[in-house]
Amino acid sequence: MAAQIHNFKVEMTCEGCSGAVERVLGKLKGQGVDSVSIDLPGQLVSVTSTLSSDQLLEALKKTGKAVSYIGLKQ
Repeated sequence: MAAQIHNFKVEMTCEGCSGAVERVLGKLKGQGVDSVSIDLPGQLVSVTSTLSSDQLLEALKKTGKAVSYIGLKQ
C-alpha cells in the first residue's frame, strides 16, 4: 500500500504538546510512519504513513490530547 497523508486535529497549546505528538509518532517511524508535519498554531498534524487512520488515531490518543481525524490530503 502506498503512503498516504492523514490529517488530524490535535488540541495542542504549546511546544510540549507538539513534542508529545512527535514522540508517540516518532516511535512508529520505520513501522509505517514516513514523516510527520505539525502546525502548532493551526493545531493540525499531517502524517505520511502506510498505517491506517485508526492506527494513527490510537497512537495520537496516547498523548492525552483531544484528537479527531480530518481525512486524507487530496
